This record gives sequence, structure tokens and C-alpha cells, in this order.
Amino acid sequence: MKAINLITLILVIVGGVNWGLVGLANFDLVATLFGAGSVLSRAVYILVGASALWQLIPLFEAFKGGEASALRGH
Repeated sequence: MKAINLITLILVIVGGVNWGLVGLANFDLVATLFGAGSVLSRAVYILVGASALWQLIPLFEAFKGGEASALRGH
């Protein structure tokens, strides 16, 4: 796995966990750690969003390469 894919995957997981905490407990971990509305917390949110967009590339490659249909048993 390319380093960029691993880094972006980790950031997407961090973002997902953060949103889970927001939904379950109304607790924003990023805002708590870096300050609500701070430049650093905004940077984390931007990096998580950019990482999600980056992760579309391996997803589409998997569909193009037939990995997705192999996982479905076709």
C-alpha cells in the first residue's frame, strides 16, 4: 500500500470516529483537542475531507480491476 493511501485511510478513519462521537455523545474530539474553530482544527477537518476524496481513487481502481465483483462472488 502506498504511504499516501495509508495516511489518507488513517485520516478517514479518524474522521469517521470523530463523527461517530459527535453522533453518539455530541462530543467533537478534534474541537476538544485543538479548539473549536481554531486554525488547527479546521486544518484537520480539511485534511480528513481531502483524504476521503483521495480514497475515491483506490475505490474506483478496485471497481475497474474487478476486485469489487470478486468480493461479491461474481
